[in-house]
Amino acid sequence: MKIGIVTDSTSDLPAYLVEEHQIQVVPTILVLEGKEYSDGIGITREEFYTRLPSYQTPPTTAAPSIGDFTAPYETLLSQGCDHVISIHSASQLTTVVNVARQAAQEFPNKVTCIDSGSLSLGLGFQVLAAAEESEYGLQSVLNAIVSTRKRLQVTAALDTMEYLKRSGRVPSAVATLGGLLSIKPMIELIDGEVKPIGAVRTTSQADERILSLLLKQGELQRLAIMHTNAEPRARKLLDEMMFRVRQSVPRDILFVNVTAVIGTHLGPNGIGFAAVRK
Repeated sequence: MKIGIVTDSTSDLPAYLVEEHQIQVVPTILVLEGKEYSDGIGITREEFYTRLPSYQTPPTTAAPSIGDFTAPYETLLSQGCDHVISIHSASQLTTVVNVARQAAQEFPNKVTCIDSGSLSLGLGFQVLAAAEESEYGLQSVLNAIVSTRKRLQVTAALDTMEYLKRSGRVPSAVATLGGLLSIKPMIELIDGEVKPIGAVRTTSQADERILSLLLKQGELQRLAIMHTNAEPRARKLLDEMMFRVRQSVPRDILFVNVTAVIGTHLGPNGIGFAAVRK
């Protein structure tokens, strides 16, 4: 059985992995001062984060259309795929997977849509696991997704809670966490929910806390260091981890400036990681 894999651009998978595994990626939508951009087209991530604090109208995001999903489904099935797995960002935080499910109705028993319960490489690693198992049949793919999700940790230190608060995508208890001046909120994404795990007062304290949480993960199968235009901090985190780690590390550690569609809700100058334990 040949399985096709579809995801959306919030998976943050590097282009070389998308190409290697022949993954179909549907761009999500970024709205800047009334103008719509397909994610990754028309504005770079670096430019977006630099301009983000100065936008008069806060940027917003939107899901792709039903047609944006039916096109890759149709392409994969016409190319000989027996089934398509379409895996997307958490339904509690976005409507993307719901739109994908509507599109899947046009292909009865041929497309399975999955809510990853995550974002960025938390989603991307589930997609990658599915792609690696795609030649072994549908059940192997589904098992790989479930296994990855059980072993997944997605944690971040934000520079401010301002962007999450105005997005309306977090419970009030989480928003309150970052309500004090100079507080750097620490958050975790678990089954689609943004949960507070503490707060610190300085950037250096946030960096040390993230490093500590990363080192506690133990031996890892996959790792991504993620940031929102905070490359020097993220590089330092990776270097410190490599210096302190006592066990083997994944051969291909990903280093990602998070897509603008997610960064709209996180704000600039944040760092974090997505890790899959062995």
